Amino acid sequence: MQEKSSGMNYAPRSVAGTVEPVVGAGEFPVGVIGLDHGHIYGMCNGLVEAGAEVKAVYDPDPVKIAAFLEKYPEASVARDEGEILDDREIRLVASAAVPVNRADLGIRVMESGKDYFADKPPCTTVEQLRRVKVKTEETGRFFAIYFSERIHVEASVMAERLIGEGAIGRVVQVINIAPHRMSLPQRPDWFVDPTQYGGIIVDIGSHQIEQFLTYTGARDARVVSSRVANYTVPQHPRFQDFGDATLTADTGAVSYMRVDWLNPDGLGAWGDGRMFVLGTEGYMEVRKYIDVARDPEGDHLYLVDNKGEHHLNATGREGFPFFGRLINDCLARTHTAFDQQRAFKAIELALVAQENAEVVEFVTQGAEF
Repeated sequence: MQEKSSGMNYAPRSVAGTVEPVVGAGEFPVGVIGLDHGHIYGMCNGLVEAGAEVKAVYDPDPVKIAAFLEKYPEASVARDEGEILDDREIRLVASAAVPVNRADLGIRVMESGKDYFADKPPCTTVEQLRRVKVKTEETGRFFAIYFSERIHVEASVMAERLIGEGAIGRVVQVINIAPHRMSLPQRPDWFVDPTQYGGIIVDIGSHQIEQFLTYTGARDARVVSSRVANYTVPQHPRFQDFGDATLTADTGAVSYMRVDWLNPDGLGAWGDGRMFVLGTEGYMEVRKYIDVARDPEGDHLYLVDNKGEHHLNATGREGFPFFGRLINDCLARTHTAFDQQRAFKAIELALVAQENAEVVEFVTQGAEF
């Protein structure tokens, strides 16, 4: 069982027997720069399970370095990021730096001739995204993004496979709900500063938009409406603990997404992420991390089609193929793990939704319940 009380420190691992390394020992060394978010452990877990070796790590904080070495004692500690960028053996650099710093680091990584694997969100402004796009074109390097809610959840992997096999016909609508536990005392200062994390739709909502594009096969979409609010953290007035948006894809499919930091402490997981996908011949619900009051484990997929009702437990059945595909793509210069244009489109739409969001004020005076 994975420790699921803290989303910031949740680091999925594959069920034994569901993953086979795609390279041998020492064939794919990776470097790690920036340990500001615990997602780096999930990123490294996936890469190592697929055969990568964490060769070197750099972060200016010795406490973070010490914690990382407990998980990856084989990594050497670099004196600075340049030592990793100059290492010709390292093929890929992974980073969970403060979100505002991820794009510029990625540009430096690509300029050094390496591929880049960033935690989401990969950037926090339209200008950052523009420069990243230019650099990928100039260098031909990959700018991969850790959209963990799709690539590191077996039920989400199963949903993608079933949709691709036509299990529910053409996708008409995706509803994605992503509540998170805030645990504010455990969070760093940058967590409450939107200039550092980009705003809630950029930070979390890029996940949901990326899933919408992937599951519908869309290449583009239009943001119809979006809203943000701060309902519970008045001491940090610029922080946002709620956001939602509706989109229409170029396929004609539509989406509603809700993201928030309002997950109650009584839940047995850091978030009750759920996705509902409606198709022309059926529908499905994915319960990603928990099945409330029934099963503390997640990875449940409920499918209704013309043949009946089906409950599928994805645990141990799908694995996490993204990581092996990414390694093979870096070696062979193929494009099987992710679609670069679609990844960029997801964060672009999140930036648009964030920028144009209506700011909702929480009015309490006169409210009666």
